[in-house]
Amino acid sequence: MASPALVNPQHDIPAQAPAPNRVGDDNGVDSTSGRELTISETARLYGVTLRTLRFYEDRGLIRPRREGNARFYRGIDRVRIEMILNGKRLGFTLTEIADLIAHSDPNRSADSDFETRLAPAQVVNQIDHLERQRRDIDSAIARLRATHERLAQTESR
Repeated sequence: MASPALVNPQHDIPAQAPAPNRVGDDNGVDSTSGRELTISETARLYGVTLRTLRFYEDRGLIRPRREGNARFYRGIDRVRIEMILNGKRLGFTLTEIADLIAHSDPNRSADSDFETRLAPAQVVNQIDHLERQRRDIDSAIARLRATHERLAQTESR
């Protein structure tokens, strides 16, 4: 099910993207408020780059209001961004995420809306995929450690 991401790594989210700011956070912006945010405010809110937001727009995942070159993100756009980022954190590709949020209900929580759209088979397939990736990563780490140890012994001779 989960195929390699169709995304340039520069478009990907940070491994530990900050949680969206809520009422009472430093900048006072609520991700579900009715106020439209600029692209810079939105990028800062979600810990992503401007390029990432433009990429999501190009892929049809979000549809900010446009005034000339300016983009303005409404509440529904921000809910969709949260869903995209939640899907990415769970290891889904943007294509899979797009399929899952195509007809999302903007009045539901981003976390529960994304996850409740998953079919049981998708959850099992994604777990299998992530476990395979973990095994591959563990194997690569073990090989690199062995190589490092071998090189360190060679240098000490």
